[in-house]
Amino acid sequence: MEKIKLYLRESYEELVHKVTWPTWNSLMGNTSAVLIASAILTLLIFLMDGGSNALTKLIYGLNN
Repeated sequence: MEKIKLYLRESYEELVHKVTWPTWNSLMGNTSAVLIASAILTLLIFLMDGGSNALTKLIYGLNN
């Protein structure tokens, strides 16, 4: 039980005193970068999927 108490106490101390938390502006900037990158990757995958679908239909003559 002492090991668990020690672990929890040390974890708390590390989170409160040693961890550097981002500023609000930094957090917003990073969030924006992630959202923009996700949107670009989504568009890229959408276009690649459509292109491969069209190519597959062209090769196998599945146009009805």
